[in-house]
Amino acid sequence: MSFTLAIVGRPNVGKSTLFNRLVGKRLALVDDQPGVTRDLREGAARLGDLRFTVIDTAGLEDATDDSLQGRMRRLTERAVDMADVCLFMIDARTGITPTDQIFAEILRKRAKHVILAANKAEGRAADAGVIEAYSLGLGEPLRMSAEHGEGMGDLLAELMPLAEEFEEQAEETAPDTDVTLSEEEAEEGIADLRWPTPEKPMQIAVVGRPNAGKSTLINKLLGEDRLLTGPEAGITRDAISLQVDWDGLPVRIWDTAGMRKKARVQDKVEKLSVADGLRAVKFAEVVIVLLDAAIPFEQQDLRIADLAEREGRAVVVAVNKWDVEDEKQQKLRDLKEAFARLLPQLRGAPLVTVSAKTGRGLDRLREAVERAYTVWNTRVPTAQLNRWLTGMVEAHPPPAPQGRRIKLRYMTQAKTRPPGFVVMSSHPDKMPDSYTRYLVNGLRESFDMPGTPIRLYMRGQGDRNPYKGRREKNAGALTKHLKKKKG
Repeated sequence: MSFTLAIVGRPNVGKSTLFNRLVGKRLALVDDQPGVTRDLREGAARLGDLRFTVIDTAGLEDATDDSLQGRMRRLTERAVDMADVCLFMIDARTGITPTDQIFAEILRKRAKHVILAANKAEGRAADAGVIEAYSLGLGEPLRMSAEHGEGMGDLLAELMPLAEEFEEQAEETAPDTDVTLSEEEAEEGIADLRWPTPEKPMQIAVVGRPNAGKSTLINKLLGEDRLLTGPEAGITRDAISLQVDWDGLPVRIWDTAGMRKKARVQDKVEKLSVADGLRAVKFAEVVIVLLDAAIPFEQQDLRIADLAEREGRAVVVAVNKWDVEDEKQQKLRDLKEAFARLLPQLRGAPLVTVSAKTGRGLDRLREAVERAYTVWNTRVPTAQLNRWLTGMVEAHPPPAPQGRRIKLRYMTQAKTRPPGFVVMSSHPDKMPDSYTRYLVNGLRESFDMPGTPIRLYMRGQGDRNPYKGRREKNAGALTKHLKKKKG
């Protein structure tokens, strides 16, 4: 999905009808009665060759209190803040109302890109309303009929250049992950660590449960109160990106909304917020999982850490609010024991105690992030890997299903960020997970790769070793070349 489009406007102007047309299904309720849509609904939209996320919002009401209409308005305003593009829809047959003018003013201030659409514009009865729409100061209105599918081509023409702009931005900010190594790089283990620069900073996502202190931690790094904080859980609603020089390390740091158990996520804004936090993890290189020292390693903490590992990101675990902890030594021992037991897939990942409020431990956190990033970029020479593999097989041979022993013939590193290895095997489909884990744990210990996700793939290649005889072949080709040159 290249960008997010929020459809906003007064009740009953046809937002849900357009939403259903874009997603190709009747996902949203449609009725002549205004105010049918109360929640935000998100869907995968398709328009021509474009693929994007579309959000159907509740009708914007002129209400600012805690009534249902007031809450619906706040929900819609949050969708406007989170969306890349807003499609402001008016009813061309009704014309411009005072409410339309109020919300056009809001969109001019809050929205990044606004497209004005005059819906129900089929026939001459809508001409006056379309002309009147120019008075909103949001550019030329698109004439459309969401019900009959008219004006979709004009909407596509408006969205195409914006989609290209967002695609370029995504390419610039997206981290290089699963980087494929050439045969020469794999054989020699060439170190090519791309250290962060101000133009291409290290991307860090700070994730955790609500009220763990994520925004407070980032404010302390910035040296100013840029993010809203407070004792209430769930103040941060969407993922916010800020660039900072962290003691000489250029980073772009993402503050994300707190992630809670799915059953507890009743607030519709929070549902969008959690999705935003998950996207931040995917766009990060290093993920800091922030725990609360008072209640560490709850189920949701484990899920967040596991998500980061499955996405192949370098992980650092930080335990916050350490300044109010009394039995520090005993607590630290308990934390390390629980970490090793509950997150074996992140064995050896850094665990750092910090206080976001006082700033204690932030220097250790920076060192841990730098170390995790370096390990995430690890490259091991092929010759070293195969000597290691021989030793591991001799110490603990693979199983022999149905009396036929599995032979591990050859190993190489195929990728980095995170490290990915390929083992050529006689029966890859019969290799048990327990033996794969044995090899992964051995890689961690032997090549000093604590905590980083490691990918190990078994492939069948019979008796052929792609590197067998390569040096002899190269030497023969060189001799032949020299003889020909001499002759």
